[in-house]
Amino acid sequence: MPTRTPPRTDLKGKVALITGAGRGIGLAIACALGAEGCHLVLTGRSLRPMEKLERELTKQGIRVLALACDVRHPLAVKALARKTRKQFGRVDILINNAGIAHANLPVTKLPYETWKAVLETNLNGTFLVTREILPLMRKGSTIVNNLSIAATRIFPGSSAYIASKHGALGLTNTLREELRPQGIRVIGLLPGATDTEIWNTLWPKAARNKMMSPQSVAQALISSLLLPENSTVETLTIAPTGGAL
Repeated sequence: MPTRTPPRTDLKGKVALITGAGRGIGLAIACALGAEGCHLVLTGRSLRPMEKLERELTKQGIRVLALACDVRHPLAVKALARKTRKQFGRVDILINNAGIAHANLPVTKLPYETWKAVLETNLNGTFLVTREILPLMRKGSTIVNNLSIAATRIFPGSSAYIASKHGALGLTNTLREELRPQGIRVIGLLPGATDTEIWNTLWPKAARNKMMSPQSVAQALISSLLLPENSTVETLTIAPTGGAL
């Protein structure tokens, strides 16, 4: 007799916080979560890119809190957590997506200020947001860290970006073990080449037609979030079917 398939987790009514939500993968994830009926906290350095999505989702009955927040700054992140608590009282899904890249340069020519900005955003920002939002999370919640495949691979000329993503993978894996007893899932999201604005910095001449869409990444993530609470995808790698660029 076949085993009964557990029902999918319903995301409707859950509260999701997405950093870097104004464009690219962050925006696609925000749209996908809104379509599932999640209430949203949208953050980014600039408020304007998120205002259109806020208006559209509000019309659909989705509660949206859009806030400008630079994840590099502890006080700004504390304010984000405080306002989220006041508006919703909790966070069920945290998407650490904010990230920046840098021009292709060898270590000997990479300015220290560039190195520092990338590490502060991609690694420190993930730590700061997670630390402040975790007190708002409970059993059954999920943290998703958007790491990119750069978390497990090496691309010459991208030392700061690679270092930040390798470090964020270590943080992600550590968090997963720390939070298992609390019943909070931690997913490392490792998308391959995705057609977003970050390529204007990383590799302006990259073949965009061979890349995935941000919506494809979001769709794969939604499937992982819909798993029953007693199961999880620990590392979600998504790649273009055409292989490497």
